[in-house]
Amino acid sequence: MGSTGKFVLLSAIWGSSFALIEVAVDAGVPPVQVALARCLFGALALGAICVAQRAAVPRDPRTWGHAAVVAALLNSVPFTLLAFGESRVDSVLAGVLNATTPLTTLAFALLVVPGEQVTRTRLAGLLLGFCGVLVLLGVWRGLDGDVLAGGLACLGATTCYGAGFAYTRRFLSGVPHRASALSAVQITCATVQLGLAAPLLSGPPSWPGTSAALALLVLGAVGTGYAYVLNLDLIREAGPTVAATVTYVTPLWSTALGYFLLAEPVGWHTLAGGGVVVGAILLARRPVRDRSGTSPVPGRRPGARAGD
Repeated sequence: MGSTGKFVLLSAIWGSSFALIEVAVDAGVPPVQVALARCLFGALALGAICVAQRAAVPRDPRTWGHAAVVAALLNSVPFTLLAFGESRVDSVLAGVLNATTPLTTLAFALLVVPGEQVTRTRLAGLLLGFCGVLVLLGVWRGLDGDVLAGGLACLGATTCYGAGFAYTRRFLSGVPHRASALSAVQITCATVQLGLAAPLLSGPPSWPGTSAALALLVLGAVGTGYAYVLNLDLIREAGPTVAATVTYVTPLWSTALGYFLLAEPVGWHTLAGGGVVVGAILLARRPVRDRSGTSPVPGRRPGARAGD
């Protein structure tokens, strides 16, 4: 499969995740149980991939410690928040709100990653993205309790993603292990975290029905397992800049699947707000010129090697 095919497949997998979550929460699966099943099946899939690749699993405590932090920021907490959000709002709105992830990632990178520059263009992009969120939520109509709680939960998930990506970039990007092995460690940590939290927050799990169980299996094994490896392949073949643009396409899939498969309404403000958010991302991601007046390669941090 070429890089174009992998790009389309990855965007479809991640875009369909919102519809799969909606199926599970509509069947009555508690949000934390959705997150636990997602991580459990993802960990099993990644473990199988590591065995097939003969990828060595890291053993040093420092890597596991950082992976545990990343697991909380990129998996345990946001997966739970997203499932809770979709118990209050539909998958269309959740999917489009998720497109703010590059903006939250930039905000945290500016705070914690050395070498990231604060510019007026980037600040304007962040401000425009905030305006896009307001359009998405339709604030001029007033927000009822469910829309407000669900929207804030989805935005909380993207905030966690932003913090997690910035943390990963600073503390795990230079670890000399295969991405599949690091991903397996990360998702295993998330499974343990959620396995401890789920009984306290929602009690023991129960059979949710065949449709919801299949949705959770696909969500975990494909959306949280195979997708990690597919994303790595895309980064290696097409570069990080191209791979990052998957975020722009994912809301198209979530909107289409929510509309055609789940019969969820798509308001004009959802489309308009999504367009504003994408425009904000493009503005915030414009290359930063260094002091010599030249622009670095988009998507590559200063001093990075090819393939980083």
